[in-house]
Amino acid sequence: MLFNSFQFAVFFAIVYALYLILNHRWQNRMLLVASYVFYGFWDWRFISLILISTMVDYYCGLKIQSSGTRKKKQLFLALSVFVNLAILSVFKYFNFFASNLQLLLANFNLSLEPRFFQIILPIGISFYTFQTMSYTIDIYRGEMQPTRKLLDFALFVAFFPQLVAGPIERARHLLPQILRKRQVTQEKFYQGCFLIFWGLFQKIFVADNLARIVDRVFASPGPYNGAAVLVALYAFAFQIFCDFAGYSNIARGLAKCMGIEIMVNFNLPYFAHNPREFWQRWHISLSSWLRDYLYIPLGGNRKGAPATYRNLAVTMLLGGLWHGAAWTFIIWGAYHGGLLIAHRLISPWQKKFELPPGSMAKKMFGWIRIICFFHLTCIGWLIFRAQSISQVAQMLASIFLNFGPIAGIGIKFVFLHVVILVVIQFIQYRKKNLMALYRWPIPLLAGVQALMFYLMVWGGRTGHVFIYFQF
Repeated sequence: MLFNSFQFAVFFAIVYALYLILNHRWQNRMLLVASYVFYGFWDWRFISLILISTMVDYYCGLKIQSSGTRKKKQLFLALSVFVNLAILSVFKYFNFFASNLQLLLANFNLSLEPRFFQIILPIGISFYTFQTMSYTIDIYRGEMQPTRKLLDFALFVAFFPQLVAGPIERARHLLPQILRKRQVTQEKFYQGCFLIFWGLFQKIFVADNLARIVDRVFASPGPYNGAAVLVALYAFAFQIFCDFAGYSNIARGLAKCMGIEIMVNFNLPYFAHNPREFWQRWHISLSSWLRDYLYIPLGGNRKGAPATYRNLAVTMLLGGLWHGAAWTFIIWGAYHGGLLIAHRLISPWQKKFELPPGSMAKKMFGWIRIICFFHLTCIGWLIFRAQSISQVAQMLASIFLNFGPIAGIGIKFVFLHVVILVVIQFIQYRKKNLMALYRWPIPLLAGVQALMFYLMVWGGRTGHVFIYFQF
């Protein structure tokens, strides 16, 4: 069931009507049933995986809290992590590692015939497994108390607005909102509707239209026209942003209408000056998860420069692998790890040449850095979107060696579909407020939204799956 579908509109209208008339306890029960119905619409069999993860982490959370020794606490934490990673590994990574092991052994004239699983990747598995693991880890660290309310914990795991593509919520943020009585105010309702509308515009008009260029170019076996590749690369940069940020905005809006606050997952990432700032703005729920549960436990930056570079590399490699079982994702993670390491290396040198605060030169240099890093990000998106390493090499080569005229839709098409987005994002950046548009005078806001509604109705594309459903 897609957010950008008529079926979901009917589903949410029924759920919201019931939500408004029920008391807190029955709101939670109804939302839990609705969440399972929502997920079961994709494939009801995979609800069993959510139930396993829910029951194991609920039990482990209680046992970690009640265990008298550190060794027992570690045992139940290990059980929680093992079960979640086992589910993730079997369904997402087994075939990838088995096939690569088979190829590796073949180089030494050794044969291996692994039994590959013919299974569909469960939607959202990477999101809810990470979300439930953070619950038991936080209890082990003493950062929160476990809940004894199983059904409310189950709702935390399966809450439908953010179940299949995040944000990856922390239990200490979302679970208390589920446990206590919530208040739906007129202001929250209006803000929620605004976020839903803005997210739908990002998805329906921007992302799904740009997919027409992206899919055509990346589906081609080559040879490639460098100009076409470059246009497709720009298009994909905005497509993946609007697709994923659009989903996150809709999820936040749906939750806000019910009086529940979900974390911001994107904060103007293409205005980042450097890789560190980019990961503070892009997929914030994942980058902060990797920081708190992987990078810092590895030692972070506390053990000297070499260890810091190693920790950054390992964290980003695993962050790339989180996105999918393919070498392109691993190399994409390594690429961003390299950017983060390079940024740390040049930061001391860069500070020696700081320009006077507020000067025109500093502002101009800031925009140059934004533009330069946007293009570095686009190179990463080429690796991320390509179907193979050889395609990455061919496309990069074409940009430098085979640059010619483009047949069909091109840069003008991209510009027309991103211009409103870019203008609004620039206003948000200048105001340092993601809700800046919402604060406009009502006549002006109504006019802009009427234009966006017109573009969605007459120029949008509906019914297309969100990109991050595959992760």
